Amino acid sequence: MNKFDLKKRAAIVTGGAQGFGLDIAKRFLKSGARVIIWDNDENELKKLEKKIKNKNLLKQMVDVTDPENVEDAVKKITKNIKIDILVNSAGITGSTTELWKYDYEEWKTIVDINLHGTFNCCKAVVPHMIKKNYGRIVNIASVSGKDGNAKASAYSSSKAGVIALTKSLGKELANKNIAVNAVTPAGAKTRILNQMSKEHVKRMLSKVPRARFLNLNELSSMVCWLSSDENSFSTAAVFDISGGRSTY
Repeated sequence: MNKFDLKKRAAIVTGGAQGFGLDIAKRFLKSGARVIIWDNDENELKKLEKKIKNKNLLKQMVDVTDPENVEDAVKKITKNIKIDILVNSAGITGSTTELWKYDYEEWKTIVDINLHGTFNCCKAVVPHMIKKNYGRIVNIASVSGKDGNAKASAYSSSKAGVIALTKSLGKELANKNIAVNAVTPAGAKTRILNQMSKEHVKRMLSKVPRARFLNLNELSSMVCWLSSDENSFSTAAVFDISGGRSTY
């Protein structure tokens, strides 16, 4: 495992109590970063105390869909800590069904968490990065945001929005030492797969030329590099990690 130097860096990881977010947080800690995990699952946050014993780990109960909650959380952090890295990992998939059968409220919830949540966090954190002329933002999108998955119109649409947001923000900040990039993973064996039907999961896997699910450490390794000083040029870009499913 390659080591990236994140010493003296502070990172916020949303949805960091489980899945992609948790593995990314662990990799950041191993790289020497101070990590603030945001999650709205109180039980999962409590479990972290047993899972991770590290003085550099902080936890905050944050609902990314609530702009005021996000702003308040940022204010508390920035009293003593300068935010260097933001990873927007909070997300849900929702039901796997045809668009015309989709529940309206569920559609709004998925877009609110996946897309609006990413917007809220970037909006609150970016001004602090601008002040210090340094920052690394990594948005966890999805291969479905590039290709579109049948029976996952809400999820696919929200992740396509995250990709577009990344490109826009990256260009807005291109004249500063702030990199904004997205990653588009294929399916991985996380709890998020439990939200999908077995048929849908099987269909997802059949599209991957490598014929397996993504390993968490493979994604966290890519995110770690994108969050480091070594990523000094790439911005407003989409980094594919779909096992060959998407080649653009």
